[in-house]
This record gives sequence, structure tokens and C-alpha cells, in this order.
Amino acid sequence: MARDEARAGLSLISPTLVIVLVVVVLPILWTIMLAFQRIRLMNLRSAGLFGKYTFANFQDALTSPGFLEALWTTIVYAVLSTAAAIGLGLVATLALRKPFRGRNFVRASMLLPYIAPVVAATFVWKTMLNPQFGVVNYWGTRLLGWDKPVAFLSATSNEVSPLGWHFTVPTALLTVIAFEAWRTFPFVFLFLTARLQAAPASLEEAAQVDGATPTQRFRYVILPQLLPTIAMLSVLRFIWTFNGFDDIYLLTGGGAGTQVVAVRVFDFLTARGDIGSASAQALVLAVILAVLVGIYLRKFAKKEEVT
Repeated sequence: MARDEARAGLSLISPTLVIVLVVVVLPILWTIMLAFQRIRLMNLRSAGLFGKYTFANFQDALTSPGFLEALWTTIVYAVLSTAAAIGLGLVATLALRKPFRGRNFVRASMLLPYIAPVVAATFVWKTMLNPQFGVVNYWGTRLLGWDKPVAFLSATSNEVSPLGWHFTVPTALLTVIAFEAWRTFPFVFLFLTARLQAAPASLEEAAQVDGATPTQRFRYVILPQLLPTIAMLSVLRFIWTFNGFDDIYLLTGGGAGTQVVAVRVFDFLTARGDIGSASAQALVLAVILAVLVGIYLRKFAKKEEVT
């Protein structure tokens, strides 16, 4: 009886196993194999399972000019855009928490950046930020007192002087971070809104009766209930952003100090035809991400389960 049930269960999940094997496992194994071989586009057809394996691709990847800079840019881009998306999503959740006329329409409008095609969204941003005819520079030079238009997507850095302090900011990198946060905060907004709606209202009502201020209610009642969801969203957003490619490539093409490892891998693969080096860099990126996620699961996941 138990053997028959096991066979039935195996037959039911076998289509899923086949799909996972073909779509996920085999490409990963193929990438690992390519990463250890000196393969270029011209000799890809001759690459076999028992080729000449070497660590030269990894040595070249780790020592080649620009790799460490691209890796640092990737980390900064992933951390800041994830934090900004979480912050915007939390603010939007709290702002639209209380009922008011038209709240459902406003909530639905919040989803537009996330559901809009990334090609259309990047085109709109590139048009708005254009230094010649963009609406941002138009109003910036007329209302905000800018001396000249700002090339948000093509300038590596600009000097700003707020309140008499002079410092340089990475213009293009901050712009793509802002775009990523704007495009993905509705994802955070959806999850946090659902979590707040499931939270018992009696806790906050009791705190309000006891005289707690809005800041105290948020810090001691609302935020602790949201922390597990925020932690999960932070991990998911960091993973997706760390591997992000399309946003930066469509906005800047990886120029002006915005080249992340994913864009660098694409350039090695298409512009240079160096499949071995591209596979090695992609594998290094995957290992770094796996280590960071492993550290999170080991250090923080158990604490969140206890709380």
C-alpha cells in the first residue's frame, strides 16, 4: 500500500521534476562546465563534456580590470535599492492604511510602476531625465535654481553644494537606484498591506487607550508585527536586485559608473564572445550571493522564527 502511494506520488510530480531538470539543473551544470574551459563563441560547437578544464577563467575574472569595481557597484546597487524600496513600501502602506474615499483607486495606482513593462518605464524615465528636453531639467533650471541641466544617466558624478557643503555624488548610479526603488516598491507595498490587514486591531487599540503616541504605537506595536515580512522581502529583493540586468542596461548600458556584474557578463558574452570568462564571472556572482544568503539564514532566520 505504501509502495503504491509512493509510486503514485512520484508519477504526479514527475512532470515538474522533468521541467526543473531541463530548465534549471542542466543549464546550471552547463554553465559550470563552460566556466572551467577556455571557450569562445567561435569554438563553442567543439566544446564537450570532457574538454580541457582549467581555473584560468576564474583567475582572469578576479584579476581583470573592472571586475572588483563592478562587484562593488553591484553590492551598493542591491543594498541601497532594496533599502529604498522597503522604505517607500512601508511609507505607502502606512499612508494608505486608514479608509478614505478613493483609497482603492490610489492603491491600484500604486501598482503601475511594478506591472508596467520595464522597456516602457525606462523610456519614460530617459525622456524625463534628458538634459536637453527632459521635464526634470526644465523645472530644475527654472524653479530649483540649477546652473545647468544635469545629465542624470550619462554623468558619472556631479558636485553638489547643499547648505554650503561641497561633495561629489555618483549621479548615474543614484539615478538607477532611484528607478529600481520606484519600480519595485509596489511589491513591498502589497505584502506589507496584506500583513497589516491580518494583524489584530485590538493591540493597537489597547495601546491607544493606554495613551501611546502614534510614534510609540508604530515602534512597539505595528513594526514588530511587520519585521518578519520586511526581513523576507529584504532577502527576496536583494537576490533579485543583485542579479538585476535589464534596468541598468536599458537606462545606461552599464556606463557612467553603473556597470554591475550582470551587465559585465553580458558584455563579455556578446561583445567579446568570451563564453568561458562570462560563465566564470556569472558563477562567481552566484557563489557570492549564495554565501550572503547563507549568512542571513544562519544568523537571522532563526531569530525571526523565535520572535
